[in-house]
Amino acid sequence: MAVNQSEAQQFSIPLPRSLDTRIHLRLSTRAKAIVLSLATATQDDAGSTAAMGSFVYALPNRYDANQPLSTTLFSNESSLEFTTRLAKLLARRTGLPTYVTNSVSFANAGMGGTVEEEMEGFKNIVDVTLAKIQAAGVGAGARNGISSS
Repeated sequence: MAVNQSEAQQFSIPLPRSLDTRIHLRLSTRAKAIVLSLATATQDDAGSTAAMGSFVYALPNRYDANQPLSTTLFSNESSLEFTTRLAKLLARRTGLPTYVTNSVSFANAGMGGTVEEEMEGFKNIVDVTLAKIQAAGVGAGARNGISSS
């Protein structure tokens, strides 16, 4: 069953090794593009705003499928590398242009945002996002079956 493409899906996953912080995702899948927004929040942050993170556009490379192209539309040094990696991975796996905006902070993770916690968070985001994209029946993943590996 395909998801209505005119509506964005909103969901959250726990921040690795954190008691009360979650990563909130907003995924909009279209026939020809994917838009993913990420942010972290605790229950205490309910009415506050978060600083804008990086915004990256990535698209599949016709000449080298393993090396998607990317452009930074808005840069925030603390989140740029994570956002670029995520946008490129999603573009490569789905075969679709991908927009990713990321305001995720790993500061509230159990050990303060170690590389392991960031990689665990990245993997969790990729797994849940690819599953939602596949369920929506969009992109190369719907035709070929996508996996997070």
